[in-house]
Amino acid sequence: MPRATETAVIILAAGEGTRMKSCLHKVTFQICGRPMIDYVLDAAYDLLPKKIVVVVGHKGDEVQHTIGRTWSGASETIQFAWQHERKGTAHAVAAAEASMPEGDPNVLVMYGDAPLVSGDLLKDFVTAHKRSGASLSVMTNTPPDPGPYGRIVRDPVGHVSRIVESRDLTPAEDHLCEVNAGIYYARASLLFGLINQVKNDNAKGEYYLTDIVGLASQMKLPVNGFHCDDSSLVLGINDRWELALAENIKRKNILRNLALSGVTVRDPESVYVDFGVVVGAGTVLEPSTYLRGKTVIGQDCVIGPGTELIHTKVGSRSKVWVSVVENSDIGEEVQVGPFSHIRPNTTVERNALVGNFAELKNSFIGSGTKVHHHSYLGDTDVGQGVNIGAGTVTVNYDGTRKHRTVIEDRAFIGCNANLIAPVTIGKGSYIAAGSTITSDVPERSLAIARERQVIKEGWVDRRKL
Repeated sequence: MPRATETAVIILAAGEGTRMKSCLHKVTFQICGRPMIDYVLDAAYDLLPKKIVVVVGHKGDEVQHTIGRTWSGASETIQFAWQHERKGTAHAVAAAEASMPEGDPNVLVMYGDAPLVSGDLLKDFVTAHKRSGASLSVMTNTPPDPGPYGRIVRDPVGHVSRIVESRDLTPAEDHLCEVNAGIYYARASLLFGLINQVKNDNAKGEYYLTDIVGLASQMKLPVNGFHCDDSSLVLGINDRWELALAENIKRKNILRNLALSGVTVRDPESVYVDFGVVVGAGTVLEPSTYLRGKTVIGQDCVIGPGTELIHTKVGSRSKVWVSVVENSDIGEEVQVGPFSHIRPNTTVERNALVGNFAELKNSFIGSGTKVHHHSYLGDTDVGQGVNIGAGTVTVNYDGTRKHRTVIEDRAFIGCNANLIAPVTIGKGSYIAAGSTITSDVPERSLAIARERQVIKEGWVDRRKL
């Protein structure tokens, strides 16, 4: 995608985020399975900027690693600038000055902890700035409770004259409820010129970015206040409660988009779908369903209730209910559940059935095969049309290494059978119930490996003597 030449974006992600009470950096916390800063980067990328500069400081290596590992945009667009000493938000923006593109680009400044900001909102903001003829623009909103946020003070013609911290409001300003959303736009030369004039004569001894608004007003430079009518879009994440609120909003948006694409969501309050999950039209998501990571669901499936799929592919017209499936591939017209656990690296082919407390791990299950009733198949290759009897176990671990079991097409495994790997059960063979198999079984054979029944009549009465 071609990049514009007149815009750069600065994203501030250097703060410590102490209210999160975590060893993780705040912007790496996940929302719907994705670091929150990735959403911010997406919104910034929609502006087609020539460069995005992420200012890092506290746990900066962690932030860089997270972005490099998870963000799907063009890596050449991003550059990192370090704020080695945290002396306030204006000081953080100043750290990005050396990374600005040549010339005098327009610069948008935003925070890395505002994951609900959209690219469309930023585009509207930039458009409004250009139409207003202002030198500097600041985004504002009017939340239900202004709380601790800085209040916007406007002059008689509607320009923003300054931003007042809530604790500094005078009785005459106490009625103000329009607040600063923390997003700014100006030419680089003006932005950094104003920042160089910011003083740190405050209780914390920090350089506040909000002060540039008052400085611009004093210089008779018009400051445009762009009001965002939906305060949720500019929600900043300062603690874990706000993180939960943001995730709930993002989750409902994901579910709404799925519903509008033809997916039935039975109970939006209990269904959780990560960003990037794909669900085909006609599929029904039952209550208490969790779709994580890179999961892909086909058309006309039923998923849930009480089901979690993690990095899993499910083919069309399949049903997975009251089960957990991890990093596996479920084919078309398959039924999984109830109470199944399919562990990583398992493939279940078309028209197979897995359920009733069955557990699979690192296995291949052929089409038409049935695995039921408290069975465990680990490191096992099962052919087509196989019947796995209740209580079957493939004994795959000898205490040192894992070994594979092969069960070929149309074999019949009786109840309570133990197959000691490595072992192969030939095509069409039968394993008698209760057998412990330690050697390969040829095709179309019956294997019986159990003690002959012995009855000792009167043994109970003699034992009591």
